[in-house]
Amino acid sequence: MAPRFRPVALRTPPFGGFAKGSTANMPKKPQRDKRGKPPMRTRAGIKSNARARPRSVKDLLEGRFSGLARLTGEAEQQGEWSAWLESRLPSEIGPRISGIHERDGVLVVFAESAAWSARLRFALQDLEPALRHEHPRITGTRVRVLPRG
Repeated sequence: MAPRFRPVALRTPPFGGFAKGSTANMPKKPQRDKRGKPPMRTRAGIKSNARARPRSVKDLLEGRFSGLARLTGEAEQQGEWSAWLESRLPSEIGPRISGIHERDGVLVVFAESAAWSARLRFALQDLEPALRHEHPRITGTRVRVLPRG
C-alpha cells in the first residue's frame, strides 16, 4: 500500500517554522519627505522642485493681455479675409466657409464639409491671380475641412 500524504495546508514545515511576522499583513511603506526629495528626471531634462520667483500683478496682466491682443489681431484679419472672399466667391460658397487663417504666406481656408471644400478649391483656383495681385505676400492657398460646431 502507498504511503498517504497529508494536505499541504496541514503539513508542518521541515524547518523550525515560518517567521512570526509573516502571519500579519505587510508593513506600510514609510512616508517620504516630498519637499526634500531630489528633482525628477523627465524627457525634457531635470525638473526641479524649486519654486519660481513670484511675479508682480503688472507682469501677469501684461502677459495675459499680450495673448488677448494676438487673438484680437487674428480675429480682425480673419474678418478681413472673410469679407474679401465672400465678395468674390459665388454666393452659395461664401456661407460655407468656417474659418480662414494666414500662415507663412499661405492662406488656409476651412470649409464645412469635404464636398464644399472641393467646390471651394476650384473657386479659389480661379481667384488666385486676383488674390496674388491684391495681396503679394500670399504665395499659395490651401483648403481644409473644419465642421462648424
